[in-house]
Order: sequence, then structure tokens, then C-alpha cells
Amino acid sequence: MITTQSIADIRAQVNAWRLKGETVAFVPTMGNLHLGHITLVKEAKRRADHVVASIFVNPMQFGQNEDLDAYPRTLADDQAALVAAGAELLFTPTPEIIYPKGMDAQTFVEVPSISDELCGASRPGHFRGVATVVCKLFNIVQPDIAVFGQKDFQQLLVIRTMVEDLSMPIEIVGVETIRENSGLAMSSRNGYLTAEQKNQASQIKRSLDKMAASLQTGLAIDAVVTQAEAELADAGFKHDYLDVRDAKTFAIANGQETELVILVAAYMGNTRLIDNLVVNLITTLAE
Repeated sequence: MITTQSIADIRAQVNAWRLKGETVAFVPTMGNLHLGHITLVKEAKRRADHVVASIFVNPMQFGQNEDLDAYPRTLADDQAALVAAGAELLFTPTPEIIYPKGMDAQTFVEVPSISDELCGASRPGHFRGVATVVCKLFNIVQPDIAVFGQKDFQQLLVIRTMVEDLSMPIEIVGVETIRENSGLAMSSRNGYLTAEQKNQASQIKRSLDKMAASLQTGLAIDAVVTQAEAELADAGFKHDYLDVRDAKTFAIANGQETELVILVAAYMGNTRLIDNLVVNLITTLAE
């Protein structure tokens, strides 16, 4: 696998593949890779002739008092994992390469409406940082396909919307959330949790499953959310948000949808965890 910080090197290698008529899939990451990331790379490899990955801890998407400096950086281990998964080209830029004029002077990309809700409300400017860096990375790599995890459901929707609105010729692929045996969604931030906290954090998935079952029986959304909030509080979580949205439009659910998504963000200690679960109501309605 080639590892480079050079934009010119990335473009030269991708152009060489394209001259042979071969396709390119891209997996952008912030490193500290786990099985969830590796699953994305393997899916990318399944869908294209070549896989490009990136590792960049993007300062633009971190707010004040967030864990930018503490975010784990494990390049050697990440390189080994990427090679084993089938990646052939790794882009590891510095902030100076991505934002040569500094972030304050950087042209930015902002997806309206979606970016201001839930995680966007809790982390102002976060999705501006995500959209901007992903747009830049897409322009550098120019992939046919880009692969993202569905654990960050709102992020995936922001990226899909950006690609559609800006007429980018890139297929965006979402991959189902990979979970630990306890049900906890895999995340680099799980490494901040103690063993006891990880055990408590598994309540998120149990609450999501219970909510899904209740919604499928027709229980009122407000009542389902209130009960789940109490369960998470009892498990030691500090509430950020728990919401039910239309999975296709991201509009607040009103009981008329055929597919819902439950989205949650909560703190276990100082660690903010997110998760979601898509709930299909078509079968329920048919019955």
C-alpha cells in the first residue's frame, strides 16, 4: 500500500488507474481504525477495482472543549489493518495541507437544515467541518464510490445531500453499523470508556430495540421516547438527545411514515456516544 501526504501523488495514482478503465472506491476516516472501518474498506473493495483510504483528524469538525488533541492516532496499526483489508493507497494529510490558508480563511461547504439539528445543534459547526473536508477529499481523490458507516446516520445524510446538491458523480454507499458482542456500536471513542462504562453503554442498543418493537406495535412516539430516556438515565447516561425521524426525509416523525430512524446521543462519563436504528413499518402496516 502506498502512503502519501501529497495531493499530486494521490491524483497521479488514481489517474493511472482510470487510464486503464478501472474504478476507484474511497473510504475517508479519522484513523484509530476498528472492525467497523475495516468493514467499510472490504465493502469498498467488493464494489471497485481499487480502494483509496484517508486518515485525517479534521480540526474543522471539532468544537471548543472537544477531544481533538486527545483523539487517538495509531498510524502504524491503521496501515497494517488497511493493507490486510485490501486498500492500495492511503492519504494522510496534515491540517496545513488540507487548510493551507488556515481554517478561518477556508472556503466552506454547508448543507442547510439537516446540519443544524440533533448533532448539529449539540455541536455547532460540526457538519460544516464534515461537509467541507469530505468535499475537499472527494475533489482530491475523485472516486467513483465512497463508503460510509450508517452509525453516523445524520452525517451520511449530510454527505448524500451535498453530493446530490453539488452534482458530484459519486455513488455514496452506507454500510450497516458494526457492533461489539454487547450490542454497543463500534467507535473509536469506545476506547475512552472503562470496562464498567462499556457494560453500561450496551443499554443504548437494548433501548433502541425496545423502542423499535414498541413503535411497530403502534405505541405513541412521545411515550416510547420518554420511557427510553428514563431507561438510559437509569443506566448512567447523561442525556443529549433521543429523537425519532422519518428515515427518508429526516423530518420529525408524525406517525404517518413507513420507515423511521431512532437517533440517540448521550454521555457515558465524559464520552459522547451516538447510535441509531432504522425501523421499517411497512410490514406492520400491511398486517
